[in-house]
Amino acid sequence: MKKFIIILLVLGILGYVAYTYYKANVATAATPTEKEAAYTVTKTTLKNTLNLSGKIDATEKATLGFQTGGRLAWVGVKEGDYVKKGQGIASLDQRELQKNLEKQLNTFLITRWDFDQAKVDNKDAAYKDGEVGDRLKRLIDKAQFGLNTSVLNVELQSISKEYSYLASPISGIVTKVTSPYAGVNIGVTSTFEVVNPDTIYFSASADQTEVPKLYVGQDATILMDAYSEEPIRATVTTLSFTPKVGETGTIYETKLRFGSDNIALKYRLGMTGDAEFVTKEYASRLAVPPQYIKTELKKKYVTKIVNEKKVKTEVTIGEEADTLVEIKSGLKDGDMIIETK
Repeated sequence: MKKFIIILLVLGILGYVAYTYYKANVATAATPTEKEAAYTVTKTTLKNTLNLSGKIDATEKATLGFQTGGRLAWVGVKEGDYVKKGQGIASLDQRELQKNLEKQLNTFLITRWDFDQAKVDNKDAAYKDGEVGDRLKRLIDKAQFGLNTSVLNVELQSISKEYSYLASPISGIVTKVTSPYAGVNIGVTSTFEVVNPDTIYFSASADQTEVPKLYVGQDATILMDAYSEEPIRATVTTLSFTPKVGETGTIYETKLRFGSDNIALKYRLGMTGDAEFVTKEYASRLAVPPQYIKTELKKKYVTKIVNEKKVKTEVTIGEEADTLVEIKSGLKDGDMIIETK
C-alpha cells in the first residue's frame, strides 16, 4: 500500500512538472495579442551600413584679391557670371604704376649709358697692375652693380603693374564680388571668388573608429537634404590621412565623387546631406529582427506559432546586420514568430 502511494506521488510530481513545462512553452492562443507583434520569417539580404553626414564642396575654387589697395578702375564680372580660365576679373587704376614704370625705364637707360661709358673709360683696366688696376676694376664693377639694380627696379615695377590686374586661374562661376563698382578705393580685403561647378564633390566626416570601414573606390548612396527623394550614386576618391582641423574629435574627411553631372547647377556648395556605405552584405539569408530573440542560460530562443500554439523554440544565430539577425537553425522560411515581453 505504501509503495502504491509513493508511486502515485511520483506520478503526480512528474505530471505537475510536465504540465508546468507545457504551460511555459506552449500556450493556447492561436493568434498574437495586440501587445505581441508578429513577424513572418523570410529570406532577405543582410546589410551592415555606415551613415556619414557631410556637405558639398569643390576641388577648384579660388579667392582673388589685389596685393595692395588702390582705386578700382574696372570690374568685368558680376556674381553669377561664368568665366573662362585666364579671363579678366577686375583692375586697379594703373596710371601711376605705368608712369613709375616709364620712370624706371628711363633710369635704366641712363644707367646703361653710364655703364657703357665706364667700360670705355676704363678699357685698359685689364692691363693695369697694382693700385691703379684695382681702382679701374672697381669702377667697372660699380657701374655693373648700378645697371643690375636698375634692371631689378624695372622688373619690380612691371610686377606691381601685373598685380593690379586680376584674372581667373580657373573656369567657373563668380560666386562673390565684394566691390562691384569701379571708381571706389578698395583695400586688400576686397575679394572675388570663382568656383568650378564641374569639380564638386561630397565631403563627409568620418570618426577615427569609422575610418577602417572605408576605402578608396568604395560605392555609396548620397541623400541631399534638398533632394531627399533623389538618391545619388557616389564613389570614394580620397580618404584623408590627417584629421580635420577645428573638430572636437578625431575626424577625417572622406571625399566622394558624384555619379551624375551638375550641368544644371542643381547641387551647390554648402548643401548638406548623408552618405550611406554598405560595409557588409550577405545575400539570401534567413533573418529576423533582434527584438524577437530572447536569451536564457546563454541560449537563444524565439516564440513560434505552431498549430495555433505558442512554442518556445531554440535557434542558432549567425551574422548580425543593422536591423536583422541571421537564423542558421531552428526556423524555416514562412514561419511566424511573435515578440514576447
